[in-house]
Amino acid sequence: MILLCLLSNVANTALAQKKKTASANDRVVWLQYMDKVARPVMANLAADQLKEKMPVALSEKIDNKASREKVAYLEAFGRVMSGIGPWLNLEGGSKEEVALRNQYRQWALKAVANAVNPAAKDYMEWNGGQPLVDASFLALGLIKCPWLWENLDSKVQDQVITAFKATRNTVPVYSNWILFSGMIEAFFANYGIEYDVVRVEFGIREFSEHWYVGDGMYSDGNDFALDYYNSYVIQPYLATILEVAGKQNNRYARYTPTFDKISKRYAEIQERYINTDGSFPVIGRSIAYRGGAFHHLADMSMRKQLPESLNPGQVRSALTAVNRKTLDAPSAFTKDGWLNIGLYGYQPDAADFYITTGSLYLCSAIFLPLGLPETDPFWSAPAAPWTAVKAWTGQDFPADHALH
Repeated sequence: MILLCLLSNVANTALAQKKKTASANDRVVWLQYMDKVARPVMANLAADQLKEKMPVALSEKIDNKASREKVAYLEAFGRVMSGIGPWLNLEGGSKEEVALRNQYRQWALKAVANAVNPAAKDYMEWNGGQPLVDASFLALGLIKCPWLWENLDSKVQDQVITAFKATRNTVPVYSNWILFSGMIEAFFANYGIEYDVVRVEFGIREFSEHWYVGDGMYSDGNDFALDYYNSYVIQPYLATILEVAGKQNNRYARYTPTFDKISKRYAEIQERYINTDGSFPVIGRSIAYRGGAFHHLADMSMRKQLPESLNPGQVRSALTAVNRKTLDAPSAFTKDGWLNIGLYGYQPDAADFYITTGSLYLCSAIFLPLGLPETDPFWSAPAAPWTAVKAWTGQDFPADHALH
């Protein structure tokens, strides 16, 4: 009996260690994917060589070739920063992770400086429609990374403010674009800079009062489309704007509980979208954003606001599968390490009329949970099957119910 107990204890210890190791390995794998995606953008921009080194592939249906080529660099930079911002802001971790973060912090400081310096070769385009979009992604990244903003030289900070103010010349499309204007103003508000309350108010009001269509989803403007824009932009942007605005006044406090229910329901829907192999429904425009389709689920994980129905371990496992599916695909990257247009490899026909190489870097949004320490349940919880795995391997799984 004593021998059996000893063997049982050894087996349980080994199993626990195996689960812990598997969880730790997930973080290492995620860091490798993040580095593979972000390094070419950050290292080259830090060296003032992004325009020289980054190839700019364009959709064959591109609407304005000259303009799209100019803004592709800001697209890549802003989108990468929106995804890695929380990780850059984190402290601690393994010595390897700390070293990697320190390298990226140095790159980020130089990258921002070059992007907003009119004398730099990599000075970016800040005027026009698409620059508004991608300035907002950079603003989102800076909100999520106070370390970066606080460590920028005061001259560079002034140049960032000047660049962001230039986007006010653009009237946003009456769609999710009103949140791009709102995010720029949220950045100003977050760092004690004079901001336009109306641009913040407009985005929150339209979505909260007019564009919620039910079951955890908003329409993208007046018409609903079955795509991933609730995740690419709408709900992660609303979450950040509401959070920043809430620090300024209590104007939106009444909507916060409602938004919490909506965002939790959409997180459940997103988790159920992920198939057993990490693939997901190929629906809607901008599908070439790859793992960016799960910006919302990643953001909810990073905010520690997942619904009780979702175990952090199963969400990590599901998102790990998405990373493997989309980033390990043949020809996902060029021979020089830049993303190719496509969802699973190189698929140029999947590009909408506005897609460039820079656009693809919205896939960085899936890396948001790296902003959580390795001790957080998202990383420390044992790997677990997500809903699709349970359903299609004969395991029991909870029924799905709409939010009313």
